[in-house]
Amino acid sequence: MSSLEILAPCGGFDSVEAAVKCGADAVYLGAKEFSARASAHNFDFEEMEKAVKYCHLCGVKVYLTANTVIFDDECEKALNTVIKASNAGIDGVIVQDFGLVSLIKRYVPHLPLHGSTQMSVHSPSGAKFLEELGFKRVVLSRELSMEEIKEIRKATSMELEVFVHGALCMCVSGQCYFSAMLGSRSGNRGACAQPCRLPFSVKGKNGYALSLKDNSIVDYLSELEKIGVNSAKIEGRMKRPEYVASAVTACRESLDLGFVTDKTRQYLTGVFSRSGFTDGYYKNKRGYDMFGIRRKEDVTSASEKMLAQIRNLYKEQPKKIALTAEFSLSQGEYPTLTVSDGTSTVSVKGESAGEIPLKSPVNEEKVKIQLEKTGGTPYFFSSIDFNISENVTLPLSAINNMRRNALDILSEKRSENKNPILSCVTLPQFKPHQRKGNDKNYALWKSHKAVPEFFSEFDIVFLPLFSAEEKFISLLNKGVTVGAEIPRGMFSMDKRIEKALETLKAIGIRHIFASNIGAVYLGRNHGFIVHGGFGLNITNTYALNFFKEQGLEDAELSVELSKERINSIGGDIDRGIMVYGKIPLMLTRNCPGKSAGIDCKTCKGTLKIRDRKKEDFEVFCDGTSCEILNCKILTLIDKLSTMFSTDVKYYRFYVDNYVETVENLEEFKENAMLTERKTNGLYLRGVK
Repeated sequence: MSSLEILAPCGGFDSVEAAVKCGADAVYLGAKEFSARASAHNFDFEEMEKAVKYCHLCGVKVYLTANTVIFDDECEKALNTVIKASNAGIDGVIVQDFGLVSLIKRYVPHLPLHGSTQMSVHSPSGAKFLEELGFKRVVLSRELSMEEIKEIRKATSMELEVFVHGALCMCVSGQCYFSAMLGSRSGNRGACAQPCRLPFSVKGKNGYALSLKDNSIVDYLSELEKIGVNSAKIEGRMKRPEYVASAVTACRESLDLGFVTDKTRQYLTGVFSRSGFTDGYYKNKRGYDMFGIRRKEDVTSASEKMLAQIRNLYKEQPKKIALTAEFSLSQGEYPTLTVSDGTSTVSVKGESAGEIPLKSPVNEEKVKIQLEKTGGTPYFFSSIDFNISENVTLPLSAINNMRRNALDILSEKRSENKNPILSCVTLPQFKPHQRKGNDKNYALWKSHKAVPEFFSEFDIVFLPLFSAEEKFISLLNKGVTVGAEIPRGMFSMDKRIEKALETLKAIGIRHIFASNIGAVYLGRNHGFIVHGGFGLNITNTYALNFFKEQGLEDAELSVELSKERINSIGGDIDRGIMVYGKIPLMLTRNCPGKSAGIDCKTCKGTLKIRDRKKEDFEVFCDGTSCEILNCKILTLIDKLSTMFSTDVKYYRFYVDNYVETVENLEEFKENAMLTERKTNGLYLRGVK
């Protein structure tokens, strides 16, 4: 038997049955709220209990997805959702929000925690951060190569879960704000409108610069198993049961046979694809071939005939639970049948005693035939020991009744909830935070150009971590408090980052800006003062308090929060918001320019993508990852004094050339307020 778990998505009970009958080892599903697939059917608690009982009967685990960010007024409901799911018998919970993490650890400590891919874990440091918190498993970012997965495997003993089939977002999961900014539908809240699937052109070349083919690495499952990956995850809780059946069957064949059959591969492609599939991230071959859209032929390829054939894959209940049994029968005694699945053991007595036969006596073969009629159950007998006296008989109906009774009792034992039954919780209300005085001003200078002179007026100026050492020294010599920003995209860079941190520490740098938990881990462990960035997706008081406990000096709140939600957050750690700059809408590992055949040599850092409304979005590249910037500049400088209960203002500078001619901070603020292409972001309208 393979040790690699096949994990299937389930948006409804029909998908649960399809997954289990086709050979899944575990399924994941969402409750009606707090699921990153809010548009899926999802499960109420009665449906969830039914799904858990069925899965446990068949030896399959069930994980709850509670993988969205939550607001202060939702924390109690989110926690109680997890408590009710635990009472239904789930085997683990997949979480994004660190506020909810802290609540689960306190109120549902027995429930295994799985770090969602929405946590953006793509480095050994990120995995270590979760392992130290007691997480059982981490769902890795989809953008990792085989070698990078190996690197994380070596760094942690925590279970690793890898996406092996399904939709591939252009953006690193948890770092996309595109849908939220364009229409207030947040991907971090499970309401993504998928604007990335719309047309975006590059340098006049019409195309789909943000749409990738679906990921499929089912051919490499044996390789993943050897690496030490624990779970092969299929994406698709919003897809039909036939999709689930095809994907699970493909994974099962890949592991059990060493290959995927042509027929199953045909099903897999026919039921859903976007111009085919890609293994580009896993094989470390990022580029043009990874891009694709849902074409007409993709939509029409799944005929009703094919769908009917796929449904046949899960028509019957497979026999996957091996049982051992002992059967005893003698004259004048009631027969006994003892059945065991290796964990639970059940013994039943017959309703009538053994008799002297009028014709032929009963024998082992006759009894075995009756016991092995396990019907629509998931059971089969691997061995049966017999103790049958000579010259004795028993009605075959009595043997059948014994079998049915034994299996019914065993099924109840297998399906019973072993989690403690918990009561719902009432959480205390937090007192909203009050400003402590004049806000601090932090500047994040993203450009490789010289830092403007007026930046000396900022409380801290953060330069990119890999900037020339001379830039840091120059600012230090001018009396500027200077820090370093660790890239949000940390792929394959932990050792390089640690080396840079030690170099900067030696010249007197003490401050680090971290927008990923891996960056928090490295900055903290190397003795820096760590300031949290918006990529940590802090949206509630519990999350803010959590990161204070993790050593953050202060934190930038999520850019998806409205003014009202910002002002309702409690706690005493300093917090702030972005007040100037182009909001990074996406963090991508594959460059949008490659959809048009543009490579790094010809790009020269001037790439833009254009949408259907002829709005241009700049692509800022740091050599490892890209940030796709909003088409308008966020400018809230004139509104802060009366609107927000915050302590820090964050200014982001990417390619704003005019700041080089500004003489002081006040002059910059005046110019910024005159900008024609400006936005209030989501601070006035919030997200769904």
